[in-house]
Amino acid sequence: MSKSKENLQENLCESNSLCECEIAPNDGKNSYYITTPIYYPSGDWHIGHCYTTVNCDALARYKRCKGYQVIFGTGTDEHGQKVADVAASKGLSTQTHLDERAENIKQLWKILDIEYDMFIRTTDDYHCKAVQEIFLQLYNQGDIYKSNYEGKYCTPCESFWTPAQLVDDCCPDCKRPVIDSCEECYFFRLSRYQDRLLDLISNTDFLAPQSRVNEMVNFIKEGLQDLAVTRSNVKWGIPVPWDEKHTLYVWVDALSNYITMLGYGSDDTTKFDKFWPADLQVVGKEIVRFHTIIWPGILMALKLPLPKKVYGHGWLLLGGDKMSKSKGNTANPFDLVAKYSVDAVRYYLLREVPFGADGAYTLEMFLNRYNTDLVNTYGNLVSRTFAMANQNFDGIISKDDGQCESIDSALVEQIENLPKLVDEFVDNLNLSKALESIINLCQSANKYIDETKPWLLAKQQQSKARLQVVLYNLLQAIKISSQQLSPFLTEKPIQVLKALGFGDGVYRLQTLDKLYDRVDVKSELSKAN
Repeated sequence: MSKSKENLQENLCESNSLCECEIAPNDGKNSYYITTPIYYPSGDWHIGHCYTTVNCDALARYKRCKGYQVIFGTGTDEHGQKVADVAASKGLSTQTHLDERAENIKQLWKILDIEYDMFIRTTDDYHCKAVQEIFLQLYNQGDIYKSNYEGKYCTPCESFWTPAQLVDDCCPDCKRPVIDSCEECYFFRLSRYQDRLLDLISNTDFLAPQSRVNEMVNFIKEGLQDLAVTRSNVKWGIPVPWDEKHTLYVWVDALSNYITMLGYGSDDTTKFDKFWPADLQVVGKEIVRFHTIIWPGILMALKLPLPKKVYGHGWLLLGGDKMSKSKGNTANPFDLVAKYSVDAVRYYLLREVPFGADGAYTLEMFLNRYNTDLVNTYGNLVSRTFAMANQNFDGIISKDDGQCESIDSALVEQIENLPKLVDEFVDNLNLSKALESIINLCQSANKYIDETKPWLLAKQQQSKARLQVVLYNLLQAIKISSQQLSPFLTEKPIQVLKALGFGDGVYRLQTLDKLYDRVDVKSELSKAN
């Protein structure tokens, strides 16, 4: 993102408007910490990874516009046998392979205009050192002990399971067969925290949505087992500091990234002291258990505050099935952005799927949503209004209260109410509804054009004052909708705001290229097939 674009993004809420319709100011708190899960780099990145990250980026941008100091954290989970095996299969050292994968996902976030503040890799020296300190503290206080694990093991997921946790004798996560395993491990006394965890999930709003709460409550009530947290036959990992035969497994290693990223376990804990506990940790529903049982259990043992909220979103499905690198049923986000724009991809991910539910991706659905909302509604409103303002007033439109009519009232009221409505939806993590409300305003403004018929007003000299009122109202709708869209879509709404040239109650329009090009859906689908 260019510096000028960053400056405009930061100053969106400082401009004046008829109704003072900006993104609502914050509630007095000045910090906000939001995280994605850290991603496992064993294969190609797909649009399912983008779903989580784009949603978190939009929330972080929105909070920045409200005046918060934000840390938005993401990264990569880089230990374990799978990444080592993939690297070996490519004839690469494990670290070289991981460096390539980390750079690749950073490129993806760049083309999607993801503005993360911190990117952690679990192979980073500072993280490894801090994790060893955390593990040593847990061991010294009796929360870690050595024993033998005997039970079921899922090789693809690198996870141990009890027989009661299996589903049809298969791994409950990936549904693949498990094998019998016997291995010396260090264990975390998770069972020690069962009652506190049950109370946390049952009696607070720590976890959302409600469907995830019910799942976790049932899981805890079945009885929590102590957790194997090291491996003796996996060498690509952080060594246990006093027993290098063992490497730390994902639970203490990867989950701790959310605090080590902020400096926990280092000499400088300034960020940790200011931003922890996290305001929101967003994860896919398949890893909710790890983040709402194991992670708070570790934090309880460390006597640290718990995240304020963990949100377990649904899956973005392709062809009715969960996107999977191993199944090969993924959509390439690099190609989609290059062909249809970053706004198109971000809009689909944010608008099409209600955050708590599963959603679907097909190219046809993607293109239809793009054409309907961005091309026909928002883009068409901007193009029509700019054209009429330039043709009739040389692009200079000021307010004229003397020519207002009753037909204006509904649109003006909708303009005034939009920021509060969007704010309520965002606070409830319903970004799809927030976007729907913005597009609804654009639809109302297009309808207002049809009803007021400004092309007829332009033909009558005595109607020029009335035409100016109509165009001013339309420009207000464009301004407010673009302001509200700007945390979600990072290109065109910001260009529109700049082109509006609003100041001292007057719009002085600058030249604006066409926003979005309509796509021939049948042609595109034919090419794809």
